Amino acid sequence: MDQFDARSPREVLNLVSTRLGCSPTSGEIANYLDRHDQLKHLREQFLIPKVAELPLADLTLVDGTEECIYFAGNSLGLPPKMAKTYIAEELDKWAKMGVYGHVHGSRPWGWAENTIEELMARIVGAKSAEVALMNGLTVNLHILLLSFYNPTAKRHKILIEDMAFPSDHYAVESQIQLRGYDPKQSMLVMKPRQGEVVLRTEDILETIHKEGDSIAVVLFSGVQYYTGQFFDMAAITKAGQEKGCYVGFDCAHAVGNTELKLHDWGVDFACWCTYKYVNSSAGGLAGAFIHEKNAHSVKPALMGWWGHDMKTRFRMDNKMELLPGVGGYRLSNQPVLLVCPLQASLEVFAMTSIPALRNKSKLLTGYLEYLIQEYFKKDDAHTDKPYVHIITPSNPEERGCQLSLSFSIPILSVFQELQKRGVACDLREPNVLRVAPAPLYNSFSDVHRFITVLRSALATSGPTGQ
Repeated sequence: MDQFDARSPREVLNLVSTRLGCSPTSGEIANYLDRHDQLKHLREQFLIPKVAELPLADLTLVDGTEECIYFAGNSLGLPPKMAKTYIAEELDKWAKMGVYGHVHGSRPWGWAENTIEELMARIVGAKSAEVALMNGLTVNLHILLLSFYNPTAKRHKILIEDMAFPSDHYAVESQIQLRGYDPKQSMLVMKPRQGEVVLRTEDILETIHKEGDSIAVVLFSGVQYYTGQFFDMAAITKAGQEKGCYVGFDCAHAVGNTELKLHDWGVDFACWCTYKYVNSSAGGLAGAFIHEKNAHSVKPALMGWWGHDMKTRFRMDNKMELLPGVGGYRLSNQPVLLVCPLQASLEVFAMTSIPALRNKSKLLTGYLEYLIQEYFKKDDAHTDKPYVHIITPSNPEERGCQLSLSFSIPILSVFQELQKRGVACDLREPNVLRVAPAPLYNSFSDVHRFITVLRSALATSGPTGQ
């Protein structure tokens, strides 16, 4: 799709519709875009559930033999086909050689995660020595904050977004309490302007400028889980560091979804899970990043033997030879059965590039946005017609692949009707349906099918106000 890369999604759709002599809402557009999608072969690397396999599908309403419309990669990515093969290999190795598997085989258990950290580093825009695969997301966030959050009487605040994922909120609150401070005084929470849903970049930067002398750590998400907003991480990092703050990010919804440049942006630290857009399985092995500039100046507060230099780790003399940077933050050996699906997914990412995925993603999500606006905009002449409001920023540079939708009719009813018709998406309280066409495995035909199903779901769910 290189021919479309410099154009906006709307321009592409108008160009293709003119070329084909059909409406931009026609299914012919989706078929054309799929035929010319240079990444369409990646879909073949994943297992996609059939509609009949979904527990809430109503087979009286939909063909159960079709592949489902899977727009829930922002919650749990689909399994790479090779995941099962790799897991089976390790189970077989365990059965055949037992303890010798620690140092033998294609992925020796003693350092299995090290073999794929270079692949992970490419996805987050880091050097391999700046990335570690370990633990779960919140565990890594706690471990990082123990080192980067060192409050003083003057500088004791952590700046965080009001709608941060609850786990991040709890982690920050507990870290503040652990250091003897009061979250009511030390937790600086940013809210959008009155009547708005997303945070404005200028407001974030202004807050950092005004409050920066009292802020120890600026902690934001890369992509906001509820609204889908992609924060200007480079600008936030620069502003925070100019005021003497450490700047970190929870990249759970950004990794594998947006183009990250953690090293070039100078981000101090970051962490992420891998079971969403990186497709590593539920509870998959998480990641952490510490910029090389902090490799020798910021030390881990907690130590374990996996942070000891591999060359002397097994001398067992209790004389710590700490690995520099994020490597020293490792506590224990990693579960190889979690390494396997992550490896399978990272190898699919290695078949393309993040810029190529982003180009497809912008068009894919832009196509979804266009069709929603065409079919479900508010109609003042027909007030009983259900409509959809997109709260995610309209600028493709300010979002990933997710669109967060609110409805003029009860959202739970819409969600249930979509599930009956073979759509996997995500309902989040208080009032958002999150749909995320992932460029690795979703097609333009998926988007067109979704719109057709959504029209049916809205028609079934009842008029406005019910």
